[in-house]
Order: sequence, then structure tokens, then C-alpha cells
Amino acid sequence: MTVHTFGQQTLAIHVGSTSDERTGDVVPPLHIASTHVQDAVDKLRGGYEYGRAANPTRDAFTQALAALEGGGQGFAFPSGLSAEDTLIRALTRPGDHVSFGRDVYGGTFRLFTRVLPQAGITASALDLKDHDAVAYDLAEQGSVVLWVETPSNPMMEVFDIQALADIAHEAGAVLVVDNTFASPYLQQPLALGADVVVHSTTKYVGGHSDLIGGAVVVHDGLKLPAARGGWSETGLVAEEIAFLQMTVGAVQSPRDAHVAHRGLKTLAVRMDRHCTSALEVARFLADHPRVTAVHYPGLEDDPGFELTRKQMPRGAGGVVSFQVGSAGAARAICESTKVFALAVSLGSVESLIEYPPIMTHGSKEGFDEELPDDVVRLAVGLEDVEDLIADLDQAIAAAF
Repeated sequence: MTVHTFGQQTLAIHVGSTSDERTGDVVPPLHIASTHVQDAVDKLRGGYEYGRAANPTRDAFTQALAALEGGGQGFAFPSGLSAEDTLIRALTRPGDHVSFGRDVYGGTFRLFTRVLPQAGITASALDLKDHDAVAYDLAEQGSVVLWVETPSNPMMEVFDIQALADIAHEAGAVLVVDNTFASPYLQQPLALGADVVVHSTTKYVGGHSDLIGGAVVVHDGLKLPAARGGWSETGLVAEEIAFLQMTVGAVQSPRDAHVAHRGLKTLAVRMDRHCTSALEVARFLADHPRVTAVHYPGLEDDPGFELTRKQMPRGAGGVVSFQVGSAGAARAICESTKVFALAVSLGSVESLIEYPPIMTHGSKEGFDEELPDDVVRLAVGLEDVEDLIADLDQAIAAAF
């Protein structure tokens, strides 16, 4: 008899969502207790002692997310950046080096270039499409982590996860992939060779602009890079993260974990709509005479199109960036929309527009990685796509 494997949508709905034994609730109850009664000294009931160490609602969410990513263990954090910070603390020690992609979220760039150096950790920004340069940097710097954001923020570059995993592992480094823009529905980095996946669950996982959260999912059995002294006897990265998270208290609230878990259950249907609408918006922009460049890997003439079809066969995501030739025009467009809200973030049901050089990537100003000053980023939501296109059309006309 053939063994049936559950699909993503089934896993998203059922993992961590068993009915309550006492009441039969279809949706597990929200556990908000800060502490738990013990059956005896050091004899925990169900493994729960104190909310900072573990919480049933948070556990249900991380189990579901880990199942969707195909990972061994998941962790939920109060923000995406707290997830990144804790992960880097677990993987690195003073004197270590981190290599990362040039086009990353401004908060990640700030963490790597301004915060990590204070802890004795250096970092270098790379063009991840130049595999020879990546291999050289890892060898020359002795990097313990290669950090990849794909698709990248905000220029929507797509990088070969499998090839970069081979390069990282040859150098003895851990490959971390920020999967925020794709979500586990569109892309599965662990299956392509990545060791760790990170998310800002504020975005597509939550999907409704009503929570702040982050997550880490670790490949089953992953151990620390060679010669890294850890806090656990096993050297397992999952145990290192669990220790750090409990020790520094970087845990997501039960309420936000509950909302994020609910978001996973509609992730597939939302992502399908985000993708189809974003592609239509991108095609409209590509044909507009005032638009000088469109960055969306779902377009057939985009440099990342073929790789996107391989790594993200269900779609290219809901973020579209475009350029209009001048900073003034870009800012005017952002300030002229009526349906697109002028706000940072992405991945929600409502469409957002922003000016990345100032609003989300200002930390890159003055660096070689500084963004073009005429770029606009769209987070295409779930409204009628005809309304979104009409809104952009009038905003571009108003700007010029």
C-alpha cells in the first residue's frame, strides 16, 4: 500500500491543532498563563513550568511552521530581528565572520554592520550571484555563516539556494535562508540544502498587519560549526537556540503565536492571490512609459525568472519593486496612491507602498549597498487587482 503524504494546506490546518480533550474545541484554546502548577518538585505537568521556557500555544504554532518548512524544530520570537539576533548568537562567537547578500532588509544590514561588530563579529556583503566570489570570501574570511535572503528586499533578486548550500558546506559554514518574502508555501529552503530558515512572521505568515513576530526553523540534527563551544553538551543548534531564547527571554507572546498559527491556515490561498495579482501589477508597470525598470522574478524577462520557476514553482510572491528615473518622482508616487497605503511592512491583505531608500533601508545610506534613489516597493494585497492597477496609474500620472 502506498503511504500517503499530506500536502502543505492539510499540514497548515491540522498540525498543532488537535481538538481540546476536555471540551472538543476545534481550535485549541489560547494559553495565557505565565506559570504552571507542578505535580511535585521538579515534576512538570506536560513539560510546562514557566511561560518564558515553554507555552502550549507557542508550541502549537512552531510545530506547524516546522512541518511546513520540513524542519526538525521551530522557535517563535517577538520579532523577526530578535529571531535573527538570537540565531546569530547561537551560531557565532567573538572573532567569527558572517557573509551575507548585498540586497537584504535594512534591519538585517544594520544588525550585521553596526551591532555585530560591537560583539567582535565581522561581516561582509556579497553579490550572491557570483558563486566564485562567494566561495573566495568564505575561504578568505573563514565565515561560519552564509546568510541568504531570496527573493531579496527590495530588489527582488533570486539566488540559487542549492548551489550556495554546496559552497557554504564546502567551507564549513552554515547556510541561513530568510524565507520571509516567499513563505513556506512558495519555497522550501531546507529541502534545497539550507540549514536554517528565518522568518519575519509579521509578514505573510501572520498576513493581517495585526502582530509582530519572528521565527527560526532548524534542519533536524544540525550541529554548530566546527570548534564552536556551545551551551549544550550535544552541540545541536536547536538546543543552543532553546537555551538562549529561554535565558534572554526572546519569546513570542501566546496571543501573537495564536494569531500567527491562525495565519498559517489561510497562507496557501492568500499566497496564490498575492502571486497572481502581483504578476498582473508587474506586467502593467513593465508596459508603462514612465517606469524605467521593474523588479519581479515572475516576469519572463526578469534575470531570476528561470531560477524562480525551479525554486518557487507555485509563484513569485507578492512584492514588486520598480524604478521611475528620479527620487522626486518615486516619492511623489508613494504619496499619491489612494488604495495602496503608504506604510512599511508587507505580506498583508491590504496593499502597501513605500520608499525603501528612507523608509525601510535607510541604514544602507552611505554604504556601497545603498539603494537607487528612484525605487518604489509595492506589497500587493488581496484587493481587486483592477483597482490596484488604476490606483498606480493615477499616482504615476500625478507624480509626473
